Amino acid sequence: MPEMPEVEIIRRYLDTQVAGKTIMNLDICLPRMIKWPNVEGFRALVTGRTIKAMNRRGKYLLMELDNDSKVVFHLRMTGRLVYEPTGDTSDHHARVIFHFQDGASLVYGDTRTLGTIHGLKPQESGMLKGLAGMGPEPLSAEFTAEYLYKTAKQRKVAIKSFLLNQKYIGGIGNIYADEALFLAGIHPLRPANSLTQTECGRLWESVNKVIADGIADGGTTFRDYQNGEGGKGSHQEHLYVYGRKGEQCRNCGAVIERITVGGRGTHFCPKCQEGE
Repeated sequence: MPEMPEVEIIRRYLDTQVAGKTIMNLDICLPRMIKWPNVEGFRALVTGRTIKAMNRRGKYLLMELDNDSKVVFHLRMTGRLVYEPTGDTSDHHARVIFHFQDGASLVYGDTRTLGTIHGLKPQESGMLKGLAGMGPEPLSAEFTAEYLYKTAKQRKVAIKSFLLNQKYIGGIGNIYADEALFLAGIHPLRPANSLTQTECGRLWESVNKVIADGIADGGTTFRDYQNGEGGKGSHQEHLYVYGRKGEQCRNCGAVIERITVGGRGTHFCPKCQEGE
C-alpha cells in the first residue's frame, strides 16, 4: 500500500502537471470506484472545473477544484494516479480517466479495485471520518516529541499498533512503522504507555527520518506502487528490517524476525530491539 512518502511523491509530481488544467470529460470504466456521490453527481461536480492544486493529507490525495469542491483519492493496496501528457494510456486496469482541455489525461488505475474516489462539496468535507479525524503528520509542526509522549502514555496497545492508528499520527503505514521502531531501538510489542520520554524522543526523530528518507528516495516499490509518471521508487533498497525476514541485520548481524502485531506482518531485529 502506498504510504505517506509515496503519496507525497505522487502529489508533488501531479501538482506540477495538472494544476491549472480544466477537466472536459470523464471515462468512468468501473462505476463502483466512485463512492460519493453517484456517478451522475460526480460527473456534474468535476466536469468543466479547473484544478487549483493537488494536495495531500496522510495517505489521501486531494484534487482541489475551482468551485471549492475536491476529489479525494485513497489508493489503498494497488491504486495509482498517472499523468498522461498525450491522453493515451497503456494501463489495462484504468478505472477512471480525467480528460483535460489540452488533450492530456489523468488515469486512475487499480488492479484489485480496493481504492476509493469521493467527490466532496465544501459542506461535505467532514463526511470521510478517516480524513476528518486524522492526527498530526510526521514532519509537521503539530507532530512533536512531547505530543508523541503524551499521546502514547494514554494507550496500552503495542507501540506498532499505536503508530499505525491514523487518529494518533496521520500517514504512517506498515513499512515505515517497522523502520522507525528499528532506528529507535524499540521492540514492536512494547506497550505504548511503557515508553519513557527519552524513548519517545528517539522514536519521534526516527519517524521523521524514515518518512523524509522515503520521500528523498522516491518512495518504496515492492509490487504496485508507481509515482505520478508511472515510475518506481528506490527506498526498498535501503530498508533496515521491513521485508528482510531471515536476512542479517545491517547494524549487528542478527537475523531479522517476522511476527504479527495487530494483524500486520512486523519485522524487527531481536538484538537491536530487545525487550517487550
